[in-house]
Amino acid sequence: MASRLEQALARFRCRQQVAQEATQARGRGDAFRARVEERLRNLEQQVSEIKGRVNGLIFLVAGTALTQVIMKILQ
Repeated sequence: MASRLEQALARFRCRQQVAQEATQARGRGDAFRARVEERLRNLEQQVSEIKGRVNGLIFLVAGTALTQVIMKILQ
């Protein structure tokens, strides 16, 4: 009878250990997902900043070209 009890306890401990390992693995997965989402948000912000700078340069060049054309017409 003691051997059956010991076997049952061993199975219980094994299941408990498997459940604990699965919980730890899930926690690592969640941490990885959070880091990826954070990096993506930072990347989106940087792309948005670059887009704004490029738009500003386009308008600067277009404004300069327009100013040169107007100056040539008025001379």
